[in-house]
Amino acid sequence: MTYGRKPDHFLNAMNNQPLPAPERPPHSVYYRWELLLLLFFTYFLHQADRAIFGIVLPSIKTDLKLTDTQIGVSGTVLFLVLAVMVPAGGMLGDRLSKKWIITGSLIFWSISTMLTGVSRGLAGLIAFRSVATGGGESFYGPASTALIAAFHKKTRALALSIHQSSLYIGIMVSGFLAAWVSQQFGWRSTFYIFGGCGLLLGGVLVFRLRDPRAGETEISAQESAQPLPPLEAVRTLVRIPTALLLTVGFTAIVFVNNAYLVWAPMFIGAKFGVPEITAGGFSMFYHHLAALAGVLIGGAVADAVVPRRPRFRLQLQATAMLCGVPLIFLIGRVNSLAAIWIVIALFGFVRGLYESNTHAAMFDVVPPRLRSTVVGLMIMCAFLIGSLSPLLLGMLGDHYGTASGLGAGFSGLSLAWLIGGLCIVAALVFTYNRDRLKNT
Repeated sequence: MTYGRKPDHFLNAMNNQPLPAPERPPHSVYYRWELLLLLFFTYFLHQADRAIFGIVLPSIKTDLKLTDTQIGVSGTVLFLVLAVMVPAGGMLGDRLSKKWIITGSLIFWSISTMLTGVSRGLAGLIAFRSVATGGGESFYGPASTALIAAFHKKTRALALSIHQSSLYIGIMVSGFLAAWVSQQFGWRSTFYIFGGCGLLLGGVLVFRLRDPRAGETEISAQESAQPLPPLEAVRTLVRIPTALLLTVGFTAIVFVNNAYLVWAPMFIGAKFGVPEITAGGFSMFYHHLAALAGVLIGGAVADAVVPRRPRFRLQLQATAMLCGVPLIFLIGRVNSLAAIWIVIALFGFVRGLYESNTHAAMFDVVPPRLRSTVVGLMIMCAFLIGSLSPLLLGMLGDHYGTASGLGAGFSGLSLAWLIGGLCIVAALVFTYNRDRLKNT
């Protein structure tokens, strides 16, 4: 007499083993766009909270009686904290729930932004804005880009470009809004309002943000259960020459961006004698509106061309950086207000073309399970070096005068983009074909 196979649930009960958890169905095909919308607004506040400092900087400088060098110190400490903390954010993003990392990061930096409004001197600015806000913001980038990449495969560059565009929109909007709030209610109210908006959005993310389910990620269950140890992840990264050269290029971008964000409003106001709302608002608006156009065009074109020409991402990035070199030099040299608006807009456009493929290019050469970690390491390297530019320009401003010193500093920043552009060319010529993942 033969017996049929006992059902699995009977065997599990006999062996005193827990039943396997039922596999949840994938999210709706539309959720990837809802996710992008949620992260768009989160990144909007991520960058706006950082940008409002530069907008209201003249008021802060007068109220707290700070020198240009002291202001530069606060900016440098912010970017150093980001550099030190972001690798931890990247490694945790490859191991823990990206939803809770992103949500916790938003709530933490929003509280810190509000506390910046109670600062009474340099120590308060460093504690609340530089250390606390920078520490909170450092966990957002790696987890968010990896989460977008998990949900967007065929539209990856476009989705990352739309996400990147919120940086520009956030800074444009915050430029005028922060200047207006500062004039009407004082610079402290600016931090209270932006921080409060972040807390409200954090409540929305608690209920709507999701991690990918089975079938929605390129990482196998076995890889997910056994992530690489941190040192092994670093060793894997340094064995990919293209990833290292891309990191140098991104470092050049960050080095210039940090200086522009902190000092452009004050430089334009001092050189051309325009009020705070004009210098702060338009220096952010023209530059980031053009960058928005560049990032959306670059992302859409890259997604269309790369399947036929995989090298196109790096070709676009190298071209953008080398075209940007003379534009950055001219920021410190032009002598009319109309000319400075044109130059910073053109600079913004080529910056957007480059940044449309910052993460997509890196994801073409690193394994999927290392995406968050690699983004963290890339940001760490970029901000360790990029943290110095606000301080260097502040010292030049104190030594040669705000207008002359900052003008010379901006022109000198063009060398950073020259070095970065040449590194992208080197990757394109010598290493990319070998390092590219063939299934991207």
